Amino acid sequence: MAASSCIFCQIARSSTSTILLHQDHKVIAFQDINPSAFRHYLVIPIEHIPTVNDLHKRSEDYTLVSHMLNVGQTLLQRDAPQAKEYRFGFHQPPFNSIDHLHLHCLALPFIPRWRELKYSSLGPLGGFVEAGMLLERIKPSF
Repeated sequence: MAASSCIFCQIARSSTSTILLHQDHKVIAFQDINPSAFRHYLVIPIEHIPTVNDLHKRSEDYTLVSHMLNVGQTLLQRDAPQAKEYRFGFHQPPFNSIDHLHLHCLALPFIPRWRELKYSSLGPLGGFVEAGMLLERIKPSF
């Protein structure tokens, strides 16, 4: 998908009416339009990066994902401090819905409960990868 037709690129360029929860020079954050949990936010890079498969063991990618996670954690701690559990992660192809990297930030419980299945790892088949696991995968070697 060309970046010009990517809905997340349009949101990042402020070409939509989406209300931003956070904005800086690297990422933006907003509410998921189809929430699966008590609070469900998305943190996306402003730069168009299609999927987790486009991230590599580079300091730039590691720093970006770390920043995305930090933003998501800060937002949920601010907006859902009473949540008993948080979940942060990415869908891996072919299970991603939009080809623009996006971190799901969830303050549980899942609503409805069955949506937990969408945010589970499927082992070697992919599915959902927790942000911490992705960071381990792309951590640069020194």
